Amino acid sequence: MNDLQLMVTKANSVCWSLMLLVAFSCQEPSLKVPDCGLCSETGAEWLEDEKPLPEYDSLFYEARPAPLFRKEFTVEAEIDSAILFITAAGYYKATVNGDTIGNSVLDPAWTDYSKRIYYSRYTLTDKIQQGANSLGVTLGNGFYNPLPLRKWGRRNPREDLTVGKPTFMARLVVYYPNGRTEEVKTDASWKYEYGPLVKNSVYIGAVYDQRKEWEGWQLPGFNDDSWRPVQVGNGPGGELQPTFFPPVRIMEEINPIAVSTLHNGKHMVDMGVNFTGTYRIRLPANEGDTITFRFGERVYENGTLNPMTTVVGQIKKEGVGGPGAPAIAWQTDSYISGKKEAYFTPDFVYRTYRYMEIDGLKEQPSLSDIQGLFIYSDVPKKSSFTSSNALLNDIQGAVKRTFLSNLVSVQSDCAVREKFGYGGDLNATSESFIYNFDMQDFYRKTVYDWVDAMNDSTFVDTAPFSGIQYCGISWESAYIITQYNLYLYYNDLDIVKELYELNKKWMEKAARIHPEGLVDDGLADHESLEPVPVELTGTGHYLQCANIMSKFASLMGDRENEQKYTLLAAKLKSILKETFWDHAVDSPINRQTLFSTLLTHEVIPEADMERAKDSLLLAVKNGPSGHFNTGIFGTKYILETLSSTVSPNEVYKVVNSSAYPGWGHMIDSGATTLWETWKESDNTFTNCHPMFGTVTEWFYRWLGGIRPDPSNPGFKEFTLAPRVPVGLDYISCVYDSPYGEIVSNWKRGADESVNYEMKIPKGSSANVSLTIDPSQKLSIKKKGDGFKPENIKGLESGEFKLGEGEYFISISN
Repeated sequence: MNDLQLMVTKANSVCWSLMLLVAFSCQEPSLKVPDCGLCSETGAEWLEDEKPLPEYDSLFYEARPAPLFRKEFTVEAEIDSAILFITAAGYYKATVNGDTIGNSVLDPAWTDYSKRIYYSRYTLTDKIQQGANSLGVTLGNGFYNPLPLRKWGRRNPREDLTVGKPTFMARLVVYYPNGRTEEVKTDASWKYEYGPLVKNSVYIGAVYDQRKEWEGWQLPGFNDDSWRPVQVGNGPGGELQPTFFPPVRIMEEINPIAVSTLHNGKHMVDMGVNFTGTYRIRLPANEGDTITFRFGERVYENGTLNPMTTVVGQIKKEGVGGPGAPAIAWQTDSYISGKKEAYFTPDFVYRTYRYMEIDGLKEQPSLSDIQGLFIYSDVPKKSSFTSSNALLNDIQGAVKRTFLSNLVSVQSDCAVREKFGYGGDLNATSESFIYNFDMQDFYRKTVYDWVDAMNDSTFVDTAPFSGIQYCGISWESAYIITQYNLYLYYNDLDIVKELYELNKKWMEKAARIHPEGLVDDGLADHESLEPVPVELTGTGHYLQCANIMSKFASLMGDRENEQKYTLLAAKLKSILKETFWDHAVDSPINRQTLFSTLLTHEVIPEADMERAKDSLLLAVKNGPSGHFNTGIFGTKYILETLSSTVSPNEVYKVVNSSAYPGWGHMIDSGATTLWETWKESDNTFTNCHPMFGTVTEWFYRWLGGIRPDPSNPGFKEFTLAPRVPVGLDYISCVYDSPYGEIVSNWKRGADESVNYEMKIPKGSSANVSLTIDPSQKLSIKKKGDGFKPENIKGLESGEFKLGEGEYFISISN
């Protein structure tokens, strides 16, 4: 075992112990749950069907019905409570006495199942009845048993992922008032049979045959004499750990805005917005009819479906996807009707779509027959931003819909073609996600995914690992940078302490891969409209990691390594300065990304700042339409640096324009989620991609002015510096900090006065910065009694400190 793998193993053990504490703290005080809710020590076993996996890739595309597992048990007396612990490798859907257990879907969360598997805990007290009871479980493939689709003609998930035959484990503990307990565990006494879900692929969809349903199989008393004995397996090998992060759920129902029938007899459903999830549809009883559903983000000019931006892994012609694969890897479901009308929702699949094509349905469905089901991880959503500008509001709405569409237990760059958790997108957008949602537990899970994905010799691009390793340090450094954002925004020092030794090993690996310091390999400013060398952005991320590790070493009291990382940061800063500032860059380069990257990483000397500001502003003015032409990282950087070094007015001009390229151009073109590229694609690039969503961070940081203070992490003390750009009349901004709601509202008056409303939560304080001319006056009031404005230092300058409370501030002429 190599050094980094050894550190990963130790980190797994530590985080398992910490998560057990989290899980036990959530138990009802009266329950005596054994030390592990679900683990091998409980005697529960992994169950699976008896059919072996196919020997050849082409055979994976044949019908392989999802197995149904059942177990009856008897409760002889009144119970006090009942707790179920359950997980799977793949996906599962569980029932008790015919009722679905919980409201999570696509459970458990995707992980490297050979290293870590999360289990869920459900209270079933009200569902267990005296007498006969029945547990039922349906197993889906998920990412544990994917099809061997060669994405891009070369990436086979069956070679890249930890794969195997779907399997599950469960343990039901029944507590009686007298203190006695009984357990129902997965063991050889369970039975199984194959059900109506004939095929299920997390990428290309499901086939459901209503005629193969087993009526009443989930209920006690069902005759299962013909069912088969289960096969007890070894499981995928990962350590079982309690879930501590938000589950994936059906979070919103979306009503379609139009249904039409095309000249070819197919029906087209327009959901009105692009989103990730599935659907519910009422289907008539026409036994033997096959109804097929296809999905896309766009339609062609003649109204027919354009599914090309949602095709899996760019598999768009015969032979690309490998043996047995479809010529074009559509997102498709099929339903074979039986003898009764039914509502159909496919299990174990999700995709991003706005339009649904229905083929084989004789009559046009009504609007009320169909609902879109928006699926995402149930992250708390208490933060909000709105303004007087309808375009900004539409942009914010599209950003949030895009972000949520890419939260399905991992933060994906697209939840349709790849579904992978790319680190570059995480580095670009994690702060933007945090401003909109409480991401602490989700990002903790993400960091552990990176722990499991990494090796000690190369950089990988995604977590869970999906076989891709060409993007370099700007992607894998998400492991370090996400930890820092957890510390900065939530004061999560525990994860820093837990992973500190592994973090040092990671820095050693980075030094081995780039011994001279300059990053010379990997992907740079992805989707920039002009070339950007990886030496610029990659070295910038290496510098960022060095600064973070210097901070982490200081927090750990590790003075030797604090100095080591400080010196490394100085070296990397000097390399960037010499390479990209001291000498003119003669080769083609995106100068917006160039100057904003150097400014972000504080490479440019103070004496040269005026020249740098002028260079940045000129680069923007020379951009197409005077707009940004930056990519995944440059866009985040330029929003911040143009505001801080020049003026937020310059950014507002760009954001408030519908010219190409820009967010307004997307909205003006009908976008309801953000595109992967500045120019809309009708064939290759997804219409739902988070990386340009960093504009929402600018809304909160500059219009709302809400910023964390690195010296006081977790918003114990923070900056409140709202800015009022020309042309915007008001904003309302709420950020849900660990101390409670921070409110930053302002409204422009008729006389060009500005009225601010600020709320600083209990236990925290804010360093306020307001723009005020010498001729203007500032007045301040506080809700409640006893406030004395004269005790506030610096009011006249607009730079002052406020403690907890609600304030009303007016700046007038």
